[in-house]
Amino acid sequence: MGTTSDFIAFVLEQAGLEPRLTTRRMFGEYALYVDGKVVGFACDNSVFIKYTDATPGLTADLPAGEAYPGSKPYAVADALLDEPARLQDLLLATADALPSPRPGKASTKPGAKREAKREAKQEAKKEAKRGVMRGPKPATKRPARQPKKAPG
Repeated sequence: MGTTSDFIAFVLEQAGLEPRLTTRRMFGEYALYVDGKVVGFACDNSVFIKYTDATPGLTADLPAGEAYPGSKPYAVADALLDEPARLQDLLLATADALPSPRPGKASTKPGAKREAKREAKQEAKKEAKRGVMRGPKPATKRPARQPKKAPG
């Protein structure tokens, strides 16, 4: 059973961190992000929060569980859905303890390189029309053709 969108809406409402707390659907479940950092997951309509060195006091009374079979243990924060202030504190403390996300690739869409080249060409044409020079073009010479040898 996957996590429902109604459950995600409820978690977002209870946390009260709407502009900072976002979700992303992954493999039928959801990742929870605070300020772009993955702080936990919503799997099978349960909330799993990452353990960090800064949050042992906030997660001491929460049970541990696997978000999915074979995952590392996470704090199961379902009980905190009835205590929005504690849920918010846990989410923010977890985000503060995690490193900033690494910058991603420019684009992973198919054809992104081709589109980038096309945009660069269009930009060069616009600059040429405005009279903007990028520098002289390098002189290129084609090698002279060798005459074909007659067979035989």
